[in-house]
Amino acid sequence: MNTLKASEVLRRWDRVGRYVFTRKALAKFFPQDSAKTFTEALQRLVKAGLLVRACRGIYVNPHAHSLDSRVVERIAQALRPGEYTYVSLESMLSEYGEISQIPIDRLTLMTTGRKGVHKTPFGVIEFTHTNRTVLDILNHIHRADGRPLRLASKAAAWRDLKRVGRNTSMVNVETQGNE
Repeated sequence: MNTLKASEVLRRWDRVGRYVFTRKALAKFFPQDSAKTFTEALQRLVKAGLLVRACRGIYVNPHAHSLDSRVVERIAQALRPGEYTYVSLESMLSEYGEISQIPIDRLTLMTTGRKGVHKTPFGVIEFTHTNRTVLDILNHIHRADGRPLRLASKAAAWRDLKRVGRNTSMVNVETQGNE
């Protein structure tokens, strides 16, 4: 893959609103390249600034017109394909105005996948594993326009926070009810 061809492919995907890619997806765009050639080309694209390595195996097109404020959520989505992942804990309680501190550079998520923390140039993504059933998860999360990930209800975010043993002292407990 050469830089010109890669730029064209990235522009084409940008036109349909996609700017976060897994390494595997990028490899599919250039099937003629051997694994070694692809790896070297990917490194050149990062060095040239056409792509930003967000974390292991995830790349972002920083020049995309479709790049929006939800880039961290889109990276998280790419990190846990096929898993139920939703915004919860401190991030969601902060959005509901129920927390005294606002997490500026951290996105806290619940997932049916592996737990883990990923530091990216766009912010820290923290996955916390949940054993909740899929039905229970789906009954307590919702979609919001423009958001790539689903969002926990206020009650679910509070319940998740208590279940995983996080610091509850910064939450406005009086508005949480008796759960």
